[in-house]
Amino acid sequence: MPRFAANLSMMFNDAPFLDRFGRAAKAGFKGVEYLFPYEFAPAELAGRLAEHGLSQVLFNLPPGDFAAGERGIAAIPGREAEFRESVDRAIEYAHALGCPKLHAMAGLVSDESQRPRMREVYLENLRYAARRLAEHQLTLLIEPINTRSIPGYFINRQTEGHAILAELGEPNLRVQLDLFHAQIMEGDLIAGFQRFQAGVGHIQIAGVPDRHEPDLGEVNYPYLFKLLDEAGYDGWIGCEYNPRGLTEDGLGWFAPWR
Repeated sequence: MPRFAANLSMMFNDAPFLDRFGRAAKAGFKGVEYLFPYEFAPAELAGRLAEHGLSQVLFNLPPGDFAAGERGIAAIPGREAEFRESVDRAIEYAHALGCPKLHAMAGLVSDESQRPRMREVYLENLRYAARRLAEHQLTLLIEPINTRSIPGYFINRQTEGHAILAELGEPNLRVQLDLFHAQIMEGDLIAGFQRFQAGVGHIQIAGVPDRHEPDLGEVNYPYLFKLLDEAGYDGWIGCEYNPRGLTEDGLGWFAPWR
C-alpha cells in the first residue's frame, strides 16, 4: 500500500510552518517532507515529529541564496567549498530528525557554454556528497526538474538522472522521480518507472498541468498508485502540490489510502 508524505512547504500553508505538522498528522499522514529545515533548530523540528508521530522522509541540502533565485549549488563552479559545508549541515539535521534521504539541488545554467564544466563539478560534488552520506547510512537524491517550473535548471529528464547514477556508481545515490516533472518533460510514466525502478529513491506527485491536487488533470494517479504498488515500490510518495484551497478540503483523493 503506498505511503504518502505531506510536503509541508506547500500543503497546510494557511498555517505557520510549525503548526503544519499537527495538521498533517490529523489529516492522516504518517510522513512529512519539505524543502528546507534550516530556519528552525533541529530539536524544535524533532519535537514536532515526535509529538505527532510523524516520520521525516526527505529534505534538501542548503540551496544557496534561495530568496535571491538560486536553486542549488551542486553544479555551480566555484561553489565547491560551500557545497561541502552544506553537506555537513544537512547531515546534522538528518541525524536529529531521523531523515534517511537528502536531495542536492543542482542549480541553474546561466551560460550554456559552461554546461560541460558544470557537469564536471556536478559529478565531483555528487561523488563527494554520496560518500559523506554513506558514512552516516544516508541516501543522496538528485531530481530532474521540468524547464517550465524552473527555467534553466541543470538537469531536466529522468534519463539524464539515471545516466549520472550509472556513471558514478555510488551505491547510495538515487534519482527522485517527481511524476509532475516527468510527465511534462517525458510522459510515458509507467514505462519510465519500470525501466529505472532500481534507481528510483523517492517519488513525488502533483496534478498536471497546474500542480494542484493529484485528482485533476492529465495523469490518472489512482491507476499509477496501483501499478507502483504491484511493482513493489515500498518507498514514500511525497505530495508536493499547491492546494486549490484549504488543504483538508482537497484530500478526497487521499481517503482510500489514509
